[in-house]
Amino acid sequence: MNAIDPLAVRAATPSPARRVILVVDDALDTLRMLCDALAGEGYAVLVARDAEEALQRFEITVPDGVLLDAVMPGLDGFALCRQLKGTPAWSHVPVLFMTGLSETEQILKGFASGGVDYVVKPLRIPEVLARLGTHVRNAQAARLAREAVDIAGLGTVVLDVHGRIAWQSPQAGRWLDEAFAARPAQQREGWVRSVPEAGDSAVPLPAGRRLVARHMGESGFSEAMLLLRAERVDAVGAPRQPEVPLTPRETEVLSWLAKGKTNRDIADILGMSPRTVNKHLEHIFEKLGVETRSAATAIAGQLLG
Repeated sequence: MNAIDPLAVRAATPSPARRVILVVDDALDTLRMLCDALAGEGYAVLVARDAEEALQRFEITVPDGVLLDAVMPGLDGFALCRQLKGTPAWSHVPVLFMTGLSETEQILKGFASGGVDYVVKPLRIPEVLARLGTHVRNAQAARLAREAVDIAGLGTVVLDVHGRIAWQSPQAGRWLDEAFAARPAQQREGWVRSVPEAGDSAVPLPAGRRLVARHMGESGFSEAMLLLRAERVDAVGAPRQPEVPLTPRETEVLSWLAKGKTNRDIADILGMSPRTVNKHLEHIFEKLGVETRSAATAIAGQLLG
């Protein structure tokens, strides 16, 4: 396969065992140099020459990292990065900017758009590989941590020694915002602080639900870990299993996702575009209270029977 031919790359299916890097640059010489260097390090490489092609690559497979040219024809790298970071299913992918613009203003613009690092052209390949490898490993560790706490549609809160929230998973934050939206901040803080002593505690949520918190013990340095879940309550106050209001189309998409199908596969099966599939997945992730495909797949069996 010609490593820099977009049509050839589009047809390729990287091995699941290899980490995938997407290189986005309109300069063929840069693409060729990076493809050779990355392949030599054992990466599977996808390439794109502009933002539109980069988005097409994401619809085929979500890479483990992106090397992104800051200045390109049409949509520039900064705008593309903001779009990637604004898409929940893609936001975890680390983006490293490649730029000849070393001024502070441009560097800050790259970080503000969601980039994790930058390398200055002309590229020093050993430096690129070292920086990329570090960020890919860190992103993978962070992704596994998020999946661990949200794998069953649960949320996690860590309290410091003073009972203040030191860290919370995205799902936990959404539930707490929902539960205490119309209440003073002191009530939210007081409820969270009371859980370790009570062991279990619950607070009402809208639409006939409640938020339940359980103290899971100390996580180190006198920090308390709480596990949160939302559950529905029937007419007499007994908790019921969570219900997720998926549309029929979302149910179909989730069903095929649970069978291991890619966005492209699901699009072909259901007769829609990969972008439409991705939009359905965004809504599904939000309704399930998860952020990743694997987390959605883990609870699909409970929802779909």
